[in-house]
Amino acid sequence: MENLSKSNGIGGTLKSVPEDFVVKEITGRGIILEPGKIYTSKDLGDEEVPEGKFTTMVLQKRDWNTIQALTSIAKLAGRGRKSIAYAGTKDRTSISVQLASIFGATPEQLTRIRLKDISINGAWKSNGVEMGSNIGNAFEISIRQIASTKIEPIIEELNGRFPNYFDRQRFGSRLNNATVGLCIMRNDFKEAAMHYLTDTENETNADAKEARKRLAEEMDFKSALSYFPRHLKGERSVISYMAMYDNYANALRKIPRGILIMFIHAVESMVFNNALEGRIRSKDFESEMHCAANFYGFPDISTVNATDGEFAAAPLIGYETKEQYISEYEKEAMETLEIKAQDFKIRGMPELSMKGSFRVMLAPIKEMKYSFNEKHSNAKIGFAIPSGSYATVLLNEITKAERFDIRSLSQ
Repeated sequence: MENLSKSNGIGGTLKSVPEDFVVKEITGRGIILEPGKIYTSKDLGDEEVPEGKFTTMVLQKRDWNTIQALTSIAKLAGRGRKSIAYAGTKDRTSISVQLASIFGATPEQLTRIRLKDISINGAWKSNGVEMGSNIGNAFEISIRQIASTKIEPIIEELNGRFPNYFDRQRFGSRLNNATVGLCIMRNDFKEAAMHYLTDTENETNADAKEARKRLAEEMDFKSALSYFPRHLKGERSVISYMAMYDNYANALRKIPRGILIMFIHAVESMVFNNALEGRIRSKDFESEMHCAANFYGFPDISTVNATDGEFAAAPLIGYETKEQYISEYEKEAMETLEIKAQDFKIRGMPELSMKGSFRVMLAPIKEMKYSFNEKHSNAKIGFAIPSGSYATVLLNEITKAERFDIRSLSQ
């Protein structure tokens, strides 16, 4: 991905330990959740609902995936995975604090729970937490083994904003989500399923890699059930269906929809990223659409309009995206992938169709601060960014330590 800033980065290594990456959710009322602090509903301006069917909690975790942490908590409270809700996911290799809720659990149940590296910093009855209800996240980052302390030129070039790329997390642990999504959009469900099941590039688990290779060679689904690793639950559900029926579309439907739709989101994200990269190279951020800032100074995408606004927005392409909003940059990105806007209306799996929306091209940076320990070649950086933007993208502007080539993911 093309950097917005052209100055040399400071280098360094991220996430050496979870303590190097502290993520603090900013609630819908603009309150930053601090690690180790106990909260009440009143502290957060949240109304306690004694008759509510949910319990909202302030979840602090270390080196836990958000969904895995909440699923483990729910299980100890006698609830299932479908009972959990959260405003947004946080990095696994981190210490993070966020709001979450569990349907059918009581505050007493949750505050009594003891899990390694997890703490419940307050809980109360409520109507639940909604996805996207947070407005952003504040970060405290330690970067180790830096090569330079010359951060000022980079900060000046960014001028309070950074490219609002989707980062690699959007494209799956094997970076093949977009490949699977493109096959689904072309109604080639066999190809989609086999990429999902057998792609081995970027697979880090040796047993999983061997199982994927074997299935690709043998194409024997019944046999695959005996050797596919148990932790690959999505893959095993697809294989189990294919062992009984010859219908790849229905086999894919055995994957939870929340995961399945991420394949289409990955294609949408790839188009956005490639278009934004083209704009950065051309220094062209003119747009037909803009959105206003909210009270915190972050983009309020619900205000997107064709007249004015503080933030220029570009389309996240879908089948309802109007032609007038599709620039030459999006058109070139879609031509490279050999898709059109109408392809996001998926005939064979209509439940995965995407109408389209908008996303700001440059995201704001708030509360930027930094310091250096030159003796130990370390840097500490703090900042706040909007929900849906990636801290790792901003950090790459500063470190220039890793180049993420989005174009290679569709191959």
